[in-house]
Amino acid sequence: MILNIKQDHNRFRDIVKGKIRSNFKKFISNSDMIGKREKEFVTIPMPQIEIPHFQYGPKSSGGVGQGEGDQGSPVQGEPQDGAGQAGNAPGEHMLEVELAFEELAEILGQELQLPRIEPRGSKQIRALKTKYTGLHNVGPDSLRHFKTTYKEALKRQISSGTYNPDDPRVIPVRKDMRYRSYKYAEKPESNAVIMYMMDVSGSMGDEQKEIVRLETFWIHTWLKSQYKEIETRFIIHDAAAREVDEETFFRTRESGGTLISSAYNLAQKIIDEDYPISEWNIYPFHFSDGDNWSGEDTRYCLELLKERMLPLVNMFCYGQVESKYGSGQFIKDLEKDFNQDERVILSRIDSRDAIYQSIKDFLGKGK
Repeated sequence: MILNIKQDHNRFRDIVKGKIRSNFKKFISNSDMIGKREKEFVTIPMPQIEIPHFQYGPKSSGGVGQGEGDQGSPVQGEPQDGAGQAGNAPGEHMLEVELAFEELAEILGQELQLPRIEPRGSKQIRALKTKYTGLHNVGPDSLRHFKTTYKEALKRQISSGTYNPDDPRVIPVRKDMRYRSYKYAEKPESNAVIMYMMDVSGSMGDEQKEIVRLETFWIHTWLKSQYKEIETRFIIHDAAAREVDEETFFRTRESGGTLISSAYNLAQKIIDEDYPISEWNIYPFHFSDGDNWSGEDTRYCLELLKERMLPLVNMFCYGQVESKYGSGQFIKDLEKDFNQDERVILSRIDSRDAIYQSIKDFLGKGK
């Protein structure tokens, strides 16, 4: 019975994953997908899946239930007199299912054909891991291998003629005991920090911020599946930059000018103070509509990237979100100066539909 339940549960999860894959482009730009998040799970609304229910066939003869019914007697579920007009569309059954982030990352990687990330250089922490390598005749009871111990006792009783099939008792003795043996091995554990920077000046409206929120969710889901430990830092900027928490990052709306260099300077300061490059893989992501206060500040930004930030990070990603108020110039300046630099990845995000390709732009090189 328990086995059947597990099989049914696995089949149901396969159906859910199949539904997500078949509608992945729709899910990836839908804010409902990330509406409810727990520490290890995300709750996904699945309107395409119908809740199981009993469905009765058409009544083939007279009568209601058992016995004969009188003509005109209402049957439960059939139309009766009442106010209002009858609709002609079926109701939509919304079913919420929980999916682990690991499963979601697996689907993301398969659908976008993302390569697994190879940590750059020496950015790995080596930790001791217990590795079980075989069986020994001696050891603590906590490591006793019951299945092998039973087999040894059974073989001994059969070979000595003491095994009785009518009374199949198998009693291990000391020499039958087998214990798992282990050794310590060094295993690299890679850590990563993601630094999200976003322009919150007046030209970045609610729709632009929602696009950034959706994209950062999927970026974080993938990178979390690639690293043992991952940290996230959030920076907002207009003419000045400050570090904030995640909720403030997506809800802040400010006005005024834009100095992109303020965000880059703060990001560099955080890297220098908290994330030595010998221990961390560093991923800065910057989202903006492409406006900057002046060409002079843009030149300063390019200098900061070349001389200070790029030598320390795995890659630098810039996503330019389309805005009717933004000039869109900054991505052109980056393209001009870093066209041949594989460490700089640029992406234009014209609408929610462009999120799919933008994620592939950022994560498709396995850095």
